[in-house]
Amino acid sequence: MIKNKNCNSMDIARKYLDSLVIEGRILGSVHPSTRCSILGMEFDTPVMGAALSHLRPGMAGYAEGLKNANAFCSVGMGDNEDFAKVLETGAKVMKVIKPYADREEIFSRIRFAEEHGAAAVGIDVEHATNSEDDRDSLVAGLQMKQPTLEELKEYVKSTKLPFFFKGVMSAKDALTAKGIGAAGVILSHHNNIFRCAAPHVFLLPEIRAAVGPDFILIVDGGIEDGYDAFKALARGADLVSIGRPFMPPYEEKGPEGVSETVKEFTNELRAMMLRTGSKDLKSIDPSVVKEAYWL
Repeated sequence: MIKNKNCNSMDIARKYLDSLVIEGRILGSVHPSTRCSILGMEFDTPVMGAALSHLRPGMAGYAEGLKNANAFCSVGMGDNEDFAKVLETGAKVMKVIKPYADREEIFSRIRFAEEHGAAAVGIDVEHATNSEDDRDSLVAGLQMKQPTLEELKEYVKSTKLPFFFKGVMSAKDALTAKGIGAAGVILSHHNNIFRCAAPHVFLLPEIRAAVGPDFILIVDGGIEDGYDAFKALARGADLVSIGRPFMPPYEEKGPEGVSETVKEFTNELRAMMLRTGSKDLKSIDPSVVKEAYWL
């Protein structure tokens, strides 16, 4: 239970996204392309799958749906056997690992990801502790531990795969991540585990200015449609990660439901790009997004 409802990070982020409005630049506009290149991989869309866990009817179908839409996929909890099934789909996948107290559990999952063809790997730093106090948390009955900076460096150095930190919510942490060799970060308050969090889309311009153009920024959580995705991309994101919008379509239609959701978000994104004179993702001008403080 959240005592101060004004500290609900999901509500804060939603209010901020809704306060952003878009300037139209339709004259001379052309039908846009949403293709993007990430880590040397080509995708049809910057809309990617969030690191979900324990989905029904299984994580492999989730990955298959993203593959069919030619979108990047990330997955969360699950043993190596389950992850092997995900990789067998041929999807391009990032494995996001929990900050287990048993460090060998982390190293073993990193090794498995590298040996079995994952595209990238990461660690979910934000999920190490409880939201109500500073104690290390239990997740699905497994003990977590707040990793030290030295431990994070070891994880990055232990693999040739591009490494990401999930839970970064500041320019300072993004610069630290870059400094220890990460390829990018995932901006996330993890469904309000971090209370009263400044919205990731609000922080994006400051973070992008700090890390430069070649460090990958992924916005995770609270993106409800392609219009939200456009706002995040315009303010500095490379990829926009969605999770909950996939769940009902996946349960109802399986992989097809996932693919359809990606295409729906991407079509809405393309609509905004057309109306702002953005012929491709690199052409999106941040100045088209205005903060409407009167809303």
